[in-house]
Amino acid sequence: MRQQRERALFLATTVLLLAGLAVTAAGARQAAEVVWGAATLLGLLYSTASLITAARRREASVDVIAWLALVGALWVGEAFAGAMIAVMLASGVLLEARAAARARRELSALAARAPRTARRDTASGPVEVPVSEVTVGDRLVVGSGEIVPVDGRLLGPAVLDESALTGEPLPVERHAGEDVRSGVVNAGSPARLTATATAEASTYAGVVRLVEQAQAGSAPFVRIADRFAVAFVPVTLLLAGLAWAFTGDPVRAVAVLVVATPCPLLLAAPIAIMSGISRAARSGVIVKGGGALEQLAAGRVLLFDKTGTLTAGRPVLTDVVTPVEAHLPAAEVLRLAASLDQSSAHVLAGAIVTAAHDRALALTAPEEVHERHGYGLEGMVDGHRVRLGKAAWIVHGPLPGWVRHARRRPALDGSLSVFVAVDDVPAGVLLLEDPVRPQAPRMIRAMRAAGVTRVVLVTGDRAETAETVGRIVGVDAVHADCDPADKLSLVRAEQESAPTIMVGDGVNDAPALAAAGVGVALAARGATASAEAADVVLIVDRLDALADAILTARRCRTVAVGAVTVGMGLSAVAMLVAAAGYLPPAAGALLQEGIDVAAIAIALTALLPAPSHTVAMTPADVVTAQRLYAEHRDVRPLVEQVRTVADALNRAPYDLGPVRDLLEQLEARLLAHEQAEEAELLPIMARALGGVEATSGLSRTHAEIEHQIGRLRRTVDDLVQQVEPEDVTDVRRLLYGLYAILRLHNAQEEEGAFSLVPEPGTPGAGVSGLRHRG
Repeated sequence: MRQQRERALFLATTVLLLAGLAVTAAGARQAAEVVWGAATLLGLLYSTASLITAARRREASVDVIAWLALVGALWVGEAFAGAMIAVMLASGVLLEARAAARARRELSALAARAPRTARRDTASGPVEVPVSEVTVGDRLVVGSGEIVPVDGRLLGPAVLDESALTGEPLPVERHAGEDVRSGVVNAGSPARLTATATAEASTYAGVVRLVEQAQAGSAPFVRIADRFAVAFVPVTLLLAGLAWAFTGDPVRAVAVLVVATPCPLLLAAPIAIMSGISRAARSGVIVKGGGALEQLAAGRVLLFDKTGTLTAGRPVLTDVVTPVEAHLPAAEVLRLAASLDQSSAHVLAGAIVTAAHDRALALTAPEEVHERHGYGLEGMVDGHRVRLGKAAWIVHGPLPGWVRHARRRPALDGSLSVFVAVDDVPAGVLLLEDPVRPQAPRMIRAMRAAGVTRVVLVTGDRAETAETVGRIVGVDAVHADCDPADKLSLVRAEQESAPTIMVGDGVNDAPALAAAGVGVALAARGATASAEAADVVLIVDRLDALADAILTARRCRTVAVGAVTVGMGLSAVAMLVAAAGYLPPAAGALLQEGIDVAAIAIALTALLPAPSHTVAMTPADVVTAQRLYAEHRDVRPLVEQVRTVADALNRAPYDLGPVRDLLEQLEARLLAHEQAEEAELLPIMARALGGVEATSGLSRTHAEIEHQIGRLRRTVDDLVQQVEPEDVTDVRRLLYGLYAILRLHNAQEEEGAFSLVPEPGTPGAGVSGLRHRG
């Protein structure tokens, strides 16, 4: 409504100005004066209404300058100057209205398609119900082209259009066991999922609430500009009065008023700030107002929560431990456990099901499933009774030695364990961990390059785990075992020395987020209390979006300052020239219009793409890197098998059969993969990162891996007779050494190479802001 009113004013005044020029060209000067006078009156009516509105709100307004200029133009007979002032006034308010509308449109588009209904999967077929009636654990059907109504976990593969949340235009393939967010569109065949959240707690409902909070408010710089503009009024009136008093010519006073309208202050600053909010929204970052954008630009100390921020926030299966005399192989233990976990909404269940699908295991539907809260899950799978959960629940009596050994590993690695019993016999232990995001170290370095001077890790996790993560990502300080009150105190202490940015994603982060200079919530997997308390919300699961948002915020502030400085500097010079009598009102009006347009044009450059932490790669390189990453993930279980085989060589009689089988796989699969990376991946990295020096470390470890596997082969081939304990010691030493090198090498590859590209099947969802070239 407001934009339509401003558009009508602009069109009317512009048409009258042009009509007056046409009439003048025809020689009817008197008629032109009447037409221009009408345009001046329209501007005067609008500015009068604006002043009355401001007075009712008890707000100071610089529209008084425009009002005096319009009145003065009519008084001294400068109708053309009055018409120009009216057009200038109309164009300014129209630009402001359109900029505000654009910022709102960018934000509101995220919530435009909130789902209203869901289809519950029942024995008699799908039944449509209001989305508010969906409960956790419901099985839902999402047809082709339908919107996913609530957050859930897929029961089968699906092709999804996630552009409403991520902005990526291409469909994404998701597998059974993966989480899916409400608001995305099913772009493939009908899909089934298990609800993991109610509609109120799901992603899209949270986005709607966030958008309601995220309207572009007044930023500190904008408020300063407003106050400066109000202070500019008496200065303008004094200069106009002096020009009149010393010369006795009221035309000079009107000329000063004409060029004094502080549009660069009133429009350029908020346009630049709102443009920054709009730009951030396009990349999946909701900034709740101009104040938040400016605080983001000013931030110098960065505080991070660990879980879900520097780490993935969801567990990943790292190994399956089975006894030496296992009656079931590790793959079968995982298959049975994942089949049972298909019916569970627990976060660990999703990780186990996903791991089974990644290993191409054929899952079957469980029967007679029962869950004991706090203990675990049990049911029938392919005629076997399978039980998952705590060791004390699945093992009756003293724990076997291999189970005690498996329990030590999570304590040392900071991981989680799920014990598996098949037909009441302990069959294996599933080890899961929350891995550090591969892009986290790169993102921390990018933050420092953007002006952050101190990075602090604040977590409720154990000190050993927190220190490990801190060393990996490169922080300045680590605070572990923190409860919400501790986090709040740390934020306040850091805030005393420099402006702070706090990043978190959990409910326990909400107080710290609210207390920080600017709180940033990661809400890609659902909007929580942290998102409600934060000033900035990331709805994409990419940490690089935060680094880019900081760059965008700082660029927009620089643009705003530049636009105001240029505009007001030119206006001040024009005022002095007008007071000296060298700039008549008509010419002053034309000049001021040019100044306003120039200042606003500078402000609108904030909408242009800002510098970002992207790596340019050709589409062909992306495809190759994705293929190699898929192979990299396929050989991960083989790396963990190196440790498992070494652990099994702990007592006589020593069987080197598993070692020889492992060697065959290492030579056939792992070495072939490492050689393909050396030949294909490292040249891609060198092109993307600017030289072979960026890849020399990885190339060296490729050579070392090949060397260690060769040593292992020669050692095992020599042991054709009876195996002595000393021989086994050599074999175990080589296996453990190879395992350590492989773990380090994989971590380096994931951080240095694979963090540059999206995972296969998820274009644009990469963790470091991939940008295609060519």
